[in-house]
Amino acid sequence: MLEELSLGFPPIHLSNTNMSSNLLLFRSAIRPLISSIKLQHISIPTRVRASSHHLGRCVSSNAAAAAAAAVIVSKDESYGNKQIISLTPQLYNYLLANVREPEILRKLREETATMQGSQMQVSPDQAQLLAMLVQILGAQRCIEVGVYTGYSSLAIALVLPETGCLVACERDGNSLGIAKKYYRQAGVSHKVDVRHALAVDTLKDLILNGEACSYDFAFVDAEKKMYSEYYELLLQLVRVGGVIVIDNVLWHGKVSDPLVNDPKTTSIRNFNRSIMEDKRVSISMVPIGDGMTICRKL
Repeated sequence: MLEELSLGFPPIHLSNTNMSSNLLLFRSAIRPLISSIKLQHISIPTRVRASSHHLGRCVSSNAAAAAAAAVIVSKDESYGNKQIISLTPQLYNYLLANVREPEILRKLREETATMQGSQMQVSPDQAQLLAMLVQILGAQRCIEVGVYTGYSSLAIALVLPETGCLVACERDGNSLGIAKKYYRQAGVSHKVDVRHALAVDTLKDLILNGEACSYDFAFVDAEKKMYSEYYELLLQLVRVGGVIVIDNVLWHGKVSDPLVNDPKTTSIRNFNRSIMEDKRVSISMVPIGDGMTICRKL
């Protein structure tokens, strides 16, 4: 505890853990004292003035510390001590407040949030990026591997032209039922070709149907140990200049920890290494959500 202040008024108990609250308490406590000064012409003891100054400095220090926590610097000096943003909860809330989320997507997100496994849903900032990539490409034909309740597929379908098509691959019928409900409510059911089956089987069927090199965009957010197989099949289906986006490539930060070697982490780590070396694509790993790698077919 900090020192206890008493000047003929009830003592103020100050805490080291909440300086903003301390400052409010202090101001409240000295207000009657200021009135007394005006009437009696007495001066505030140096000890009180010093404590007030100390509280102000603590509040400023806390704000500076919070700002510093949002910035990291690589330990490798060859990167020139470049400061990089690291999302704190406060900063991420600010980012989400600047996402243009359509009302229908908000409703779907909130319904999904009540379900078990809701963490599988992509974040609004991720969905916004996916939709923008589709628009930049001028995509007409898209594939999604792993639909869950449909947040990302709905974001994509909303920006596809009326003649566009999204092949949505999902094996879970219950979550797919929710996705279909929102496709109907958004008026995009005619753009979404729902495939209730194993994604590998669906992708192989598309290839056998002569649809190789006919898709503009693909998004993968499904079984992590299958990433390499999904990727190879999608490379056959996506045209030159088309884009494949892979989700969860940072896997809650586990991929960078050499002590973590469970099957899913190892699989994602190996997949990341393989596409890093793959000369068939240009790539950009983006630290959004749980990490996304954007691959452009060369």
